[in-house]
Amino acid sequence: MKISMDYVNDNTFKVQNQSNNELLIDMCDLDKKNHLSPMELLLSAVTSCAAVEIVSMIKKRKRDFKNILAKTNGTRVDTSPRYFSSIDIKYFIYSDDLTNNEAERYISLSLEKYCSVGSTINDKTTINHSFEIIR
Repeated sequence: MKISMDYVNDNTFKVQNQSNNELLIDMCDLDKKNHLSPMELLLSAVTSCAAVEIVSMIKKRKRDFKNILAKTNGTRVDTSPRYFSSIDIKYFIYSDDLTNNEAERYISLSLEKYCSVGSTINDKTTINHSFEIIR
């Protein structure tokens, strides 16, 4: 896996993957922000990486699946390098027959075992999760 990066301006960079998909990243103040920051991308990556696995497990067990949404909050330490001390993810799973026990198991397995992004995050960061099943 390879990524190339190009300078756009002092706070903005363009990245491109091997398939030539491009993404702009900025570290601008909120009033000038046009793109996701690297830390926002990390939250997005862990949330969506686990979601892929959650959906796969639901479907493999032939449970009803309509949609999955998530809200993620990252808490950063106050001193440099300002890494995440904790990441809290709440999944909203739309299903008519998924049980709470199944949802808990699938989410836990996804974040702790199958999600490569979650596995890449080191021991300094606690990843917490919750969920709601919407019928």
